Parts: sequence; C-alpha cells; structure tokens
Amino acid sequence: MALWPFTSTLFLCLIASMASLSDSKAFSFEENFVITGAKENFKASPDGQVWHLYLDQQKGCGFQTKQRYRFGWFSMKLKLVGGDSAGVVTAYYMCSDLDAGLKRDEVDFEFLGNRSGEPYTVQTNVYMGGVGGREMRHMLWFDPTTDFHTYSILWNFHRIVFFVDRVAIRVYSNNGKPNGFFPHEKPMYIFSSIWNADDWATRGGLEKTNWKNSPFVSTYKEFGLDGCQWEDPYPPCVSTTAKHWWDQYEAWMLDDDQLEDFVWVGRNLVIYDYCKDAERYPVLPEECSL
Repeated sequence: MALWPFTSTLFLCLIASMASLSDSKAFSFEENFVITGAKENFKASPDGQVWHLYLDQQKGCGFQTKQRYRFGWFSMKLKLVGGDSAGVVTAYYMCSDLDAGLKRDEVDFEFLGNRSGEPYTVQTNVYMGGVGGREMRHMLWFDPTTDFHTYSILWNFHRIVFFVDRVAIRVYSNNGKPNGFFPHEKPMYIFSSIWNADDWATRGGLEKTNWKNSPFVSTYKEFGLDGCQWEDPYPPCVSTTAKHWWDQYEAWMLDDDQLEDFVWVGRNLVIYDYCKDAERYPVLPEECSL
C-alpha cells in the first residue's frame, strides 16, 4: 500500500497551496461558517482555530459555510467522539440549498459511532434530486478518535472522490450523459453536524446511545477548499486552463499510486457496497456499471 497517493506535480502543488492557506488562516470559522443548531453546543479554542461540536440528550449542533460551491476540493480535519459513541453520528457533507427540500443534491461522509473497542464505520452516500440509497461503508485503518485525520471530497463534472488522509476510498463516476445519479448542476454548501441516530446508526439500531457518556464531542480544524464559488448568473465552474486544477485531466482519474491504495481499500476495508446488494437492488442502478 503506497499510503502517499499524491505523487504528481499537480497534487504536490496542491499540498503546498493548502499548507499556505492554513498558515495564513485564510479559512477562519467566522469568515466561512455560521452555526446551526444549539449555539451553546459549539465551542472554539482560545485562538479560534479548533472547533468543538457537542451532543447532549436535548440537542446537537452543527455549522455550514456561508457560500455555495459548484465543483472543487473540500477538506477538513476531524477527531471523532471517543469511547462508547454508539448511536452518535458525526457528519461532514455537502448539500444544495435546503430550500430545495426533498429535491436536494448531497455528498456525504457520515461517521457512525461504536461501542467501546469496536471499529468506527465511515458511511458515504450521494444524492441527486432527493434520491439517495447509494451507501458504501468502510472500516478505517486507524483509530479516528485519538488524533486528527483529514477527510476530503474532490468534485468535478467527471467524478466525486472521497479521500481519507489523501487515500481514495471511493470513486463515484459520471457517464457524461443526462442522468439521475450524478449531482453536478446545483451548488452546495459544506456542512458538519453531530446528532443522535440510534434508530439506525450502530448495528442497524440495536445499539442505543448511552446518555451517561454525554456530552459527546467531535472536534474540527484546518478547513480548506479550492472550489468554484457560486455566483449569479449561473457560472460554468469548468475550465480548460490550469485555473481550476480540480477540473483538469489529471483530476479526472486516479494515478498509479492512488489506484494501488484504492484497490487495497476495496479488498480489505469495504463492509457494504450498494452496487453488490442484489437483494436490495435486483436491477443494479445505472451508475454501478461505471
């Protein structure tokens, strides 16, 4: 397993760029986010660079970007709830305007809590026009509660790629034709939240949240993005120049090292794939053939 997938000049430049943005504190919370849910369940470090979301039995908390984006690279470092977190879900995701209601587009990381000593499960999902049901679940190759790890989404017209510590764990492809499975027209906000989901999150709802362990805390830092900010009128957010690295040919596919890691993950860490669930989908969804 290569464990360092970004070997091309393009991605080395990206790493340097994102490090520079982090050092300059270009992505402070106040500049980029608003709190959703109970404001008293949000806390920041004295320097404002580390953010904590709390969940108690009465309420949870979250935040969202002030701006919407169509295509780009979106990244966050998270440290997940430690100990017995069964029933608790921490989410880092993108979603179109909530005013669109059930017609929303969405791209999700959901971290499903566990009983102490059991592995965390990462669920990813994609919605288009309010239709989801495209779940994959992975185990992680580390304990996500003891330190920060980076979770990123690469989104362009060709693919959505979910990265964990710059390892591609899921590739969701577009066929380039009109379809009902690949979100690409609606701009999205970036959200994160923590909430109680013990009706489904841990062993299908068999493990309930133990409120004696509350408050449950998820911690965040170093939000980074390089994306196309939505403006009216409708922006194309695609380019044929190096202006948008995430829309260039090199970003349309995995390089050899990325592919090596991706294959290793697929063989060893995937615990559910809707494209292999023939009982749920006797006729597999169109995108599974991609």
